Amino acid sequence: MSEAIGKPVAGGDDGLAPSAATSSFDLTIRAAAALVMGGLALLSAWIGGFWFMTFWFVAAAAALWEWQRLIGGERFVFRLAIGVLTQLAVAPLALHGDAAWTLVALLIGAAACGAAGGPQPSQRGWAGVGVLYTGAILAAPTLLRASPAYGLAAILWLFAVVWCTDTFAYFGGRLIGGPKLWRRISPGKTWAGALVGALAGAGAGAVVAWFASPAGARFAPMMELGLAASVIGQLGDLAESALKRHFEVKDSSRLIPGHGGVLDRLDAFVVAASFAALVGWAHSAGGFPAAGLFQW
Repeated sequence: MSEAIGKPVAGGDDGLAPSAATSSFDLTIRAAAALVMGGLALLSAWIGGFWFMTFWFVAAAAALWEWQRLIGGERFVFRLAIGVLTQLAVAPLALHGDAAWTLVALLIGAAACGAAGGPQPSQRGWAGVGVLYTGAILAAPTLLRASPAYGLAAILWLFAVVWCTDTFAYFGGRLIGGPKLWRRISPGKTWAGALVGALAGAGAGAVVAWFASPAGARFAPMMELGLAASVIGQLGDLAESALKRHFEVKDSSRLIPGHGGVLDRLDAFVVAASFAALVGWAHSAGGFPAAGLFQW
């Protein structure tokens, strides 16, 4: 949820600075929306359990609507229904930390939507990928939070990595400049900004993990995990920008005042969270993914 689920307040998806014509009212709306999103994210993380899962279910359902609307084509309501049913199946599994069955449910839902998503193979493919991608918005953070001992620490670590990456990448790129990261897809992003963001995100995540983990996480492994999650998150950001370029839209929707859509705000978060959940699950030998993240 970078920035509070998205980008720094001062920038947009195309990475361009706001023009002089941008009104103070617009900036106020953006800042207010960011504070509300960030506050709700932190509050739900602190509470955990059903309310945390519900927060991410709402985000995932909204993102699913944006995705299926974005790709267009036939059977929109049918595709949306399959995606929501998939998320309803995933929610209790992830809430109880059952990563294996959560993944199975996601894959079944994606396959079902892909098989019946429309007459064109490309549309069916996009429809199925959308169910998997937006389902991960619900599944990954809920799986991480499921651990009674390490769940809150894992979410705080993830927030620190993603939020600091986006913030420092923006300001680092603005201050240093230099070669563009991928000019055609996201002309405002630079290699310098990406490097500054990755280092800042990894460092912030390691510090948060050190203080938040009940057993005191080892600094070096958390720094390495944070660096990997930061880089993967930035790749997710670029991938979502490429998706919008492909379908010739600027924002996935206008659901969030001043920010665009849910997909726009969660592009880095969803892939970083999925990476963390998968690594934690693999390292925990079938236990809680959050425990696997911290026990090195």
